Amino acid sequence: METDLITEIEQGKVVDKKPCEKIIKPVQDALYVLSGKWKLPIIIALKYGNKRFSEIAREIPKITDRMLSKELRELELNQLVKRTVYDSVPVVVEYSITDYGCTLDPAIEALYKWGVEHRKMIGANNSLRTHSSLQTPSSK
Repeated sequence: METDLITEIEQGKVVDKKPCEKIIKPVQDALYVLSGKWKLPIIIALKYGNKRFSEIAREIPKITDRMLSKELRELELNQLVKRTVYDSVPVVVEYSITDYGCTLDPAIEALYKWGVEHRKMIGANNSLRTHSSLQTPSSK
């Protein structure tokens, strides 16, 4: 996202009739690639090293093998994850994060920080809890 464009919009300096569209389209592209409840947990799991399919499945509670397989395929198509097949008996398949996948680090860090603050905020204001996954650990 272009920080300069956002700053200019906030300061009222943008003359363009559609400044919002310039921000929304790249954000929508990113959300499309990372959409769903499993892609970011898979990426985060792979940030801690290369893993085989079963290792990823163990690190992400409640993900089914079918869903993990589908999400890994999509992440591979978007060049965020690399699948390596080793010629051995039995065949070994390993997944790793790509350099391009590592470019998500700042976004993941920002989401982590926001999530921590959000959990604190909803912990202080019980009326904002609308989803069980948003409950703080002490309230479960």
